[in-house]
Amino acid sequence: MTDRQGPALNRRRLIGAGLGLGAAVLTGAGAGVAHADAGASTSPLHRPPLHRAQAFLAAAMDAYPDHGTIRLTQSYTDQAGLFSTAFTYDNALAILAHLAARTSDGRARAVVLGDALLYAQAHDPAHDDGRLRQAYNVGPYTFYDGSRQPDGFVRADGSANVGTQFGFTGTAVGDMAWAGIALSALARRTGERRFLDGAVRIGEWIERNGRTDEPLGGYKFGVNGANEKLPFISTEHNTDLLCLFGRLARLTGDRVWNERRARARDFVEKTWDADGGFFYTGTNDGVTVNTSPIPEDTQTWTHLALGSRAHARSLDWAARELAVLDHAERRNSTVPAGQSYEGVTFSSASLLANEDAPIADGQPKPNRNGVWFEGTAHLALALRERQARGDEARARRLVASVERAQDLLGDGQTVGGRVLPERSGVVSASSPLDTGFGFGYYPYRHTGATAWYLMAAVRANPLRV
Repeated sequence: MTDRQGPALNRRRLIGAGLGLGAAVLTGAGAGVAHADAGASTSPLHRPPLHRAQAFLAAAMDAYPDHGTIRLTQSYTDQAGLFSTAFTYDNALAILAHLAARTSDGRARAVVLGDALLYAQAHDPAHDDGRLRQAYNVGPYTFYDGSRQPDGFVRADGSANVGTQFGFTGTAVGDMAWAGIALSALARRTGERRFLDGAVRIGEWIERNGRTDEPLGGYKFGVNGANEKLPFISTEHNTDLLCLFGRLARLTGDRVWNERRARARDFVEKTWDADGGFFYTGTNDGVTVNTSPIPEDTQTWTHLALGSRAHARSLDWAARELAVLDHAERRNSTVPAGQSYEGVTFSSASLLANEDAPIADGQPKPNRNGVWFEGTAHLALALRERQARGDEARARRLVASVERAQDLLGDGQTVGGRVLPERSGVVSASSPLDTGFGFGYYPYRHTGATAWYLMAAVRANPLRV
């Protein structure tokens, strides 16, 4: 069934207490460097794009050296105004990107980040049930109201430093699933039992807190910071569970995970629109499927997780219906004159954004043609996975656009007050864009966008079981 309700909550929206809803064949110079050492002696300006992306991930991870060796990676540069926030989702992607690089330094960094997620599981300030929060603080800062946040990722009392200032205190099934996917990848790569145990704890938390017997089935959104269950069910979240539960079935040998995976898959397939060739975003009530807005990631991640020929048209829908081209002549564009970027935007609603009003209080006005580089990398990787006629050529153009953004956008930004290596890290968007889900993306260098670029460049599918 379908009904034109508002959008189901997206993973990226805030779920803090009191807030309710809130916030390979390589291209160009990147060819052939996937197995090289990220610390090569070449000067930063002459390193290939993949090396510079790895350098950004390293800098964002090492931004607070005086605050302990147990650490996570800061998600955005300081200029984004989120201070030392480290989103769980971004750190899961950083682990997967480090592993995809297949360097000794990358593997070591992935292990450190995996152990930090395990630390957060074991040292939550209020719960001992395997959950992770939406985000953590990883370094000191002074908040907008003048209050001081003095700690690193590990607080003075030993607890994990949950991101309370912005209300990043809830636990989303999607964030948990990605953390479990990263831990399962570490379990396979290292053979260390602790990573599998952590992934299993995540899977069990999702089963206890997300499973629903409502008509559409699947797994619900999660809980807010007050530990109140949220009613929404996300196609994206259940897509993530296809990978997590499938991996847990293989790594543990316990067939119960196959049954849970089948439940998640059944929900995902119920959101498929066969006439249009795309997946809807989910449901608000467990009964009716929301038909608007239609996001990009439910088209690309479903292909990466399912590899289904019956649903492969979703990539064509995303490439066609969400295509954007950003340049200085576009309204509200922040792209410098003489540059242009192609890719996709976040959702169908992004293309209809009100360009006369700010995305949110204190934020700039959106550009309907802003390129979402994280999603552009999703699409490039999914096209390379599909391997239909013309897919590789299209993927190369998209990756080249992301690499050009790394070269030219976000210059002079910092992490933890430290200047980044030049031309390193991919901004989340070419210009401010409105997602249509209550938040925006902006031209700030971003761990998540950089990690997805790396995986697209080396053809590493993080959602493959």
